[in-house]
Amino acid sequence: MEVEEKLKIIARPPTEEIITIEELRKLLEEKKHPVAYDGFEPSGLLHLGSGILRAIKLQDMLDAGCKFILYIADWFAFINEKLGGDIDAIRKVGEYFIEGWKACGVDVEKVKIVWSSELIEKPEYWETFLKIGRLVTLKRTLRCLTILGRTEAELKHVAQLFYPIMQATDIFMLNVDICQLGMDQRKVNMLAREVATKLGRKKPVCVHHHLLIGLQGPTKMGGYDEVKSIDQEISSKMSKSKPKNCIFIHDSEEEVRQKILAAFCPPKQVEGNPILEICKYIIFRKFDRLIIKREEKFGGTIEVLSYKELEEKYKKGEIHPLDLKNAVIEKLNEILEPVRKHFEKEKPKRLLEFAKKAEITR
Repeated sequence: MEVEEKLKIIARPPTEEIITIEELRKLLEEKKHPVAYDGFEPSGLLHLGSGILRAIKLQDMLDAGCKFILYIADWFAFINEKLGGDIDAIRKVGEYFIEGWKACGVDVEKVKIVWSSELIEKPEYWETFLKIGRLVTLKRTLRCLTILGRTEAELKHVAQLFYPIMQATDIFMLNVDICQLGMDQRKVNMLAREVATKLGRKKPVCVHHHLLIGLQGPTKMGGYDEVKSIDQEISSKMSKSKPKNCIFIHDSEEEVRQKILAAFCPPKQVEGNPILEICKYIIFRKFDRLIIKREEKFGGTIEVLSYKELEEKYKKGEIHPLDLKNAVIEKLNEILEPVRKHFEKEKPKRLLEFAKKAEITR
């Protein structure tokens, strides 16, 4: 496969930015199978963003010839006070995450799964951690703390100060070429790029993906980033801590229907519209068309062949929000049906039941 074709695949939605495209091109020219990674705190139930969208982007990276590491950040979840800080519960939810990704289409035989509890056992880990800590100011570290999903005012423990430096350490310890994480993690990825040369390490390329907006639409900005558009995206992202604002990967058909029908979806409004985002980042990545059923008196059933076409028609008022929602309900339930079936199996079912009962903390 030619380098430009690989670039095109990596840049597909939900990719939002690549830092830098020139560095990525050079990397693909020089290395047939660059290593990419994404990391996750096991801290609750998987939703469309952390499950289905994650599987879609991961497959893009594999299709472009990358090797991929799924990093389960159990100690990071502990530091971030997830699941009440119960490390055993966190690790069990990590096992649920693996089953969830399998259900969403991730071939776990083609990726490498690494736990942070394995990585931190290496003496070199803490040596690297301390070297980074000497290169980074306290002010710079504080600016990165919003990667925990909390504003600076919400942080209270010393251990939380370790989080950004540990995450930067992960990048070098995993020896990755590409950090393929969400837009909410860009601050620490940029920090890793800043210190790489001083450490005598390679500077990672950053491929940041879009954060799927919650079903309630845009929310008040929370102070997560100095760039207003990024702060709005992080503040409004789909969150497992707000069940009515997200669709879990194992929601029933009726739950999906009720949540989508109640979702924010103003007529003719494209920006900040969660239903259109689901179409753009999930449905049109899974299907080559969307059939919108309407009564004859309203123009009859139409077949939309691209997201661009859908957006244009919706913006003009040619598609009613309810008709769009009904079409999305049908396609989402089609996508999620194999996930539901996977979680009927003994081990996945047991892990799901545990994850549901676990104390979900933000």
